[in-house]
Amino acid sequence: MKHELPNLAYSYDSLEPYIDATTMNIHHSKHHAAYVNNLNAALEAHPDLQERSVEELLTSLDKLPDIVYWAVRNNGGGHYNHSIFWSVIGPHKNVSEPTGELAQKLGEKYNSFDYFKEAFGKAALTRFGSGWAWLVLDKNGSLDIVSTANQDNPISDGLKPILGLDVWEHAYYLKYTNRRADYISAWWNIVDWEAVSKRYESLK
Repeated sequence: MKHELPNLAYSYDSLEPYIDATTMNIHHSKHHAAYVNNLNAALEAHPDLQERSVEELLTSLDKLPDIVYWAVRNNGGGHYNHSIFWSVIGPHKNVSEPTGELAQKLGEKYNSFDYFKEAFGKAALTRFGSGWAWLVLDKNGSLDIVSTANQDNPISDGLKPILGLDVWEHAYYLKYTNRRADYISAWWNIVDWEAVSKRYESLK
């Protein structure tokens, strides 16, 4: 199985003004592409591992040969994380917050959508260095907010990622410089809640 860079369902400039086209181009065609290329290169000498999906690799990190462990953890994680990231954002739509069961469960867990956004934003803002903030389903099927360092993904800890926010500087620095909080605030405008709800339904 040769891992491939996924195509985006929208153009690089369609997330303006919240994320600029140059950042999107570099982020997708350079950063994400590098993770895919590095992952494939690391697996070249391991045909048995080449047959596994990225999800299978990341959920069995402890069973990988030492020689490919970090390459898979970092580059496989980068590939998987970004594939989720692109799929849950998009051009601004009329649906500005979740609906249906996901909305209900978020309300039960966080009392209101605004409180959820505050808690999620705090996880993103306080992630030291590079990493991600996630809305996940835990092992009991309940919603939770976690953050991961670097390109680690909650799937490696038995969690199911529903929504992820990239807070590596390459995701925002050209437009927002060091203002991560402004980037997080702007990012809510491009979350595709229809896609997030569908992902939630597929994972619950």
